[in-house]
Amino acid sequence: MRHHIYLTALILPLAIAQSPSPIPFPGQPTHKGETGKFELLENSIVSSQQLFLGRPDKVYIIDKVENNPTQINGHPAWASEYRLSDNHQRPLDIATNTFCAGGGVLGNGTWISVGGNQAVTSGGNPAATQDGRSGPYRDADGRRILLNPCDGDDCEWTVSNFESEQRWYPTIGGSKNGGYLNDASQTNPTYEFFPPLGSPVRSAFLQNTLPANLYPLTWLLPSGKLLVQATRSTILLDHKTKAESPLDDMPDAVRTYPASAGSVMMPLTPANNWTATIMFCGGSDVPTDEWASPKFVPISQAAATSCVKIAPDVSGTYVHDDSLPERRSMANLILLPDSKILCLNGARTGTAGYGTTSWSIGQSYADDPVLTPVLYNPDAPAGSRWSSNGISASTVPRMYHSSSTLLPDGSVFVSGSNPNADYTAGTDVLFPTEYRTERFYPSYYNERRPQPKGLISQLSYGGTPFDVVLDSDDLYKDVQNVDSAKVVVLRPGFSTHSINMGQRMIVLQSSYSGFSNTTAILHVSQMPPNPSIFAPGPAYVFVVVKGIPSIGVQVMIGSGNIEAQKILPIGSLPEPTIYHADDTTSSGSTTTTTTTDQKQKTSGAAFEYKLRWDRASTWLPIWTGVMSCLSLVY
Repeated sequence: MRHHIYLTALILPLAIAQSPSPIPFPGQPTHKGETGKFELLENSIVSSQQLFLGRPDKVYIIDKVENNPTQINGHPAWASEYRLSDNHQRPLDIATNTFCAGGGVLGNGTWISVGGNQAVTSGGNPAATQDGRSGPYRDADGRRILLNPCDGDDCEWTVSNFESEQRWYPTIGGSKNGGYLNDASQTNPTYEFFPPLGSPVRSAFLQNTLPANLYPLTWLLPSGKLLVQATRSTILLDHKTKAESPLDDMPDAVRTYPASAGSVMMPLTPANNWTATIMFCGGSDVPTDEWASPKFVPISQAAATSCVKIAPDVSGTYVHDDSLPERRSMANLILLPDSKILCLNGARTGTAGYGTTSWSIGQSYADDPVLTPVLYNPDAPAGSRWSSNGISASTVPRMYHSSSTLLPDGSVFVSGSNPNADYTAGTDVLFPTEYRTERFYPSYYNERRPQPKGLISQLSYGGTPFDVVLDSDDLYKDVQNVDSAKVVVLRPGFSTHSINMGQRMIVLQSSYSGFSNTTAILHVSQMPPNPSIFAPGPAYVFVVVKGIPSIGVQVMIGSGNIEAQKILPIGSLPEPTIYHADDTTSSGSTTTTTTTDQKQKTSGAAFEYKLRWDRASTWLPIWTGVMSCLSLVY
């Protein structure tokens, strides 16, 4: 099994400013939903152990090898494509056992699932051979598989030519054979790169953090280093020098699998100078020496409520934030485009994992599912940041092997839950293999959405700013709303085991020109000139006005190729200004008189630019250039 740090490098080809490929402006949601509630969709045809948004209209689902009723090529299906517009699904063939793999997206838009379990037969038992020839499933030992998402029905998973080491539960590290915990006899305390950069690198941190160091919680930081957290230990890892620098120990609880806390990098914004702050919530407060004790009964372990944050490029010290309203392990923390964070899924007692023991519920090591999401508002005063006001409970327990992801319309896709060794169903099974799939609708969902014109299909690291036009409806009839409007770039990530790997959100620097006819132009900078702030690859751009996001449009960050990024000079932005019909302008908090000549040169030119959009919304100036810089995608 392979860890999911991938070395990527990209070059942006020079675009022709006069004839770019424009992005049609986003419209309104086509799907109907009740805000604060879940909607049951079509059942998935495989259980959603892993999932990701591969195209604006498609979610790709990966299961472990098990006896799903849907068949493909003479064996049960373990992967599928779910089309959001009409809930159409098709099974995808997948050659290896992706049980407890990691994953993410590369800089060229290829998605990768890395690692997985040994080949198994029915009941999750080891197969006689690991080459995909043993029945009844004929699966192979987990390695690396790739998918290039497509708009049609012709994309399939393929096996990479690069063979990885055995890695079960990997981000970095992992286990060779898997199990509830890691141990010295089977740990793989190394990390490697894709595309390969030589032999795997041995890590003292991974050797010394047994036993709860599977799925080490790992983030690429703006410094280019990695924050890595497992069991109670935390380090900064310099992948170039291989140096490991210790930070504070994790307080209050274990956050890694099987404690499985929710974790998320907070939005990176101009106001915080794109400084990375990572939040951990929930998990289980189990002493290190207790995990492997014969007396330890995971299902009786109360989950934690603690939330802590760390900004590792600034300080190695954790600070406490508001605790969760309820105890929760196996939570997903989903970034919403309005900068809030949705916490959903999980259980009040127990941990991730399953087995046939006297104390398990069926096979589940957790009980008492948490059905009501809570919303975190980073701008609220301390003590009032979590709220479930206006939010209704789901009817579907989502515990071990459940996943979720943000969708382009701002709703959240939720699926999976399968604390069983193989397909298990029936009215007598409390926590069966779960195929019920849902959408959750945040409070902004049914509001009229902004429909910005001028979004570009490719963003560079530095470079010339671009302009986005907002009409009166986009500004809700009040030009002052442009003052808080923002352009958000968001990557939903690869969801599995309470982690959305690679999930990240950045607010771009912007300014504006507002006009008395209640229209405005947002002047928007390209990406910050540092690929470690937001790694290359596909992402979604949302324009948020008055806290209401547009439909997200897919764009490419960087060139769309696996090569080095060029860093461009940062283009300057004009001062934020609102032009009034009474010959005065508002710039920030200052109002000044503008002469007729000045007004004709500034306001008149801006109105002419706006008029061009009204007459021909496909006209689009793009200024891009060549990019080059080393980055990591995880």
